[in-house]
Amino acid sequence: MEQHRLDVFQVIADPSRRQILHLLSKDSRTINSLAENFDMSRPAVSKHIKVLYHAGFIEIQDIGRERHCILKQDGFKELNEWLAYYDKFWGDKLDKLGALMNDNLNKK
Repeated sequence: MEQHRLDVFQVIADPSRRQILHLLSKDSRTINSLAENFDMSRPAVSKHIKVLYHAGFIEIQDIGRERHCILKQDGFKELNEWLAYYDKFWGDKLDKLGALMNDNLNKK
């Protein structure tokens, strides 16, 4: 059975998931140490971690008796590609506007 890929924008729309990503940007952490940073139950934090995992933002490694969460680039790659498209789009628009303004200044 094929796993349905989650929409990365829906994934990062949740502030708790963004905070988890921020915490993991500093270092890998166990699920328990992540849960200590939230005013919610450990099962609720685990659900957020599962969403991040399925969206490709994190991987989970079993080390001894603990599960460690580590950032992955996959989910961020999709975000970067989307943002890069619009960076280019607006960059092109601004370049055209600048050229038009220069043309108008040169005609005066």
